[in-house]
Amino acid sequence: MPELTAEVDRLSLVIDIGGMPVRVNTVDPGFVAILQQRYSGFVGESDQPEIEFDVELTSPSFADPNAPVEVTQRHGRWSLRRGDFLAEWEPASRTGKIRQTANPYSIDAVLRIVHSLVLARRGGFLLHSASAVRNGKAFLFAGVSGAGKTTISRLAPPDATLLTDEISYVRKESSGYIAHGTPFTGELARLGENISAPVAALYLLAQGPYNRIDLIAPADAARGLLANVLFFAEDEELVQSIFHSAFDFVSRVPVSRLTFVPDSRVWELIG
Repeated sequence: MPELTAEVDRLSLVIDIGGMPVRVNTVDPGFVAILQQRYSGFVGESDQPEIEFDVELTSPSFADPNAPVEVTQRHGRWSLRRGDFLAEWEPASRTGKIRQTANPYSIDAVLRIVHSLVLARRGGFLLHSASAVRNGKAFLFAGVSGAGKTTISRLAPPDATLLTDEISYVRKESSGYIAHGTPFTGELARLGENISAPVAALYLLAQGPYNRIDLIAPADAARGLLANVLFFAEDEELVQSIFHSAFDFVSRVPVSRLTFVPDSRVWELIG
């Protein structure tokens, strides 16, 4: 059951993605209902969330949600800004504020940005890729828009569990890399399952006249991985961390080019 607590007319809801609980505080029950629906399956309970945001809801404006994202840091405090929201986050206190209208898209962007910053310091990353679990192992399918992430997800057999069709959540653990399900959706508009599994392979997608897997050299694999990492901050230290993570990842996880036709038989090569 979702955690809904009242404190001086304040309502709280915990959104747990990738094993990192984020508490969102608001005074608007309608906004809580929006979040419960948007993050169904990822709403949980935690007495000690890793991050806590107070959300101030504003009147609708004509701000452009497609405007560029600005992510900056000054004196240990991050500022996140887009046409439809303004947010601040202080890692030391694990607290922040978000100013937005009552919609799920603005806070969705804030969560993606904050998770990408936290993961960068921990050796992980968000990846523009579909991912699924099969036989207890996670498989990632990366590519730009149109490369086939939605197609490969739609073609997945019944014994494959979809983690996401759009943004994969990859954490580094002592045993290797783990992929987690996310509520960040693409064209399928279907939330991933809130489960995790060790990453067995990364496939860089290419559509062609046949189904074929070709192993990629580590340098090319790292470039292909980095081309699909979601990272918004121009922070030299964290950018270097992302580079190190990419090269570590490809040294531990096989990376291949997957050329495929839009047919379910491609999954005979996977898993």
